[in-house]
Amino acid sequence: MQHDNYQNRQVLDRRIRLRHVQAFVEIVRQGSLKRAAEVLYLTQPAISRTIAELEDIVGARLMNRGRQGVSLTPQGEFLHGYALNGLSELAQGLAGIGAEGEGGGLALRIGALPSVAARLMPDVVAEIQCAAPHLSLRIADGAHGHLTALLRSGDLDVVIGRLGAPETMQGLSFTQLYLEDVAVVVRPGHPILADPDLRRIGEYPVIYPTEEAAIHPFVERLLIAHGILRPPRRIETVSGAFGRVFTRKSDAVWFISAGVVAREVGDGRLVRLPVSTGLTEGPVGLMTRASLPETPAQLLFRQAVMRVIEDGGDAFLIGDPAP
Repeated sequence: MQHDNYQNRQVLDRRIRLRHVQAFVEIVRQGSLKRAAEVLYLTQPAISRTIAELEDIVGARLMNRGRQGVSLTPQGEFLHGYALNGLSELAQGLAGIGAEGEGGGLALRIGALPSVAARLMPDVVAEIQCAAPHLSLRIADGAHGHLTALLRSGDLDVVIGRLGAPETMQGLSFTQLYLEDVAVVVRPGHPILADPDLRRIGEYPVIYPTEEAAIHPFVERLLIAHGILRPPRRIETVSGAFGRVFTRKSDAVWFISAGVVAREVGDGRLVRLPVSTGLTEGPVGLMTRASLPETPAQLLFRQAVMRVIEDGGDAFLIGDPAP
């Protein structure tokens, strides 16, 4: 079985060299072996041999030569797109490394929703500082609608956070990273912990997501499923800084993405109510403008994010605290 899997892999023939691909792409670009040879500082016989070698390796004729120049065969047309993209991506990678070595040539403007600003971004930034120390970062936080609007306008390069409502995602692409739910948290020793029932939240101040927040419809759905009215003593905000301080100093009940308070719950500064919140689970991912190719800086960022998530293991497999 292992042998069959190996045979089925797509492996690049080791006989193919960069010079083969460069010659092929340049001949198509120039429409002539002679002009391509001049651009690549080769003799015409040398570039003819290079193409002949490539055709022998792939086992197909790639182009027809005639008095009017060269024209691609169907096999050549098929290969040309991949060859062109491959050279373009290689050039982008080399440019990224070169800019890094020159000190600060790469920059990235990131929008981080609260759930990842607190939970994921500190480790991602540390990872980037090790792998790409000259990548300049500018990090903005805020509500989902605000950050995605900045992304669409070109004021941000990438946004990381919860998938929003369809109207906020127009013109954007979304790459899922993991799933996250909403936590209901209180201070240690809160009276509701003696009888942790969601129907009791009306007895206390409630920190509630604003309508612009990505988690707002999920929290609404959760309360409806439990037959609970919207809390009358609610404080609507997406401020993690306010929520952390106010919750620890009062009897407030806070509805917030689990990632925002993961560290506080982990070290006991806040306590998560053991109530079922499975209805609030949603995808967290990377958002970019759908019409633009990935830049070297975005690639470095995505790779750093994936390494942090992989290293985190079960920490990014959000579980329901209810039995």
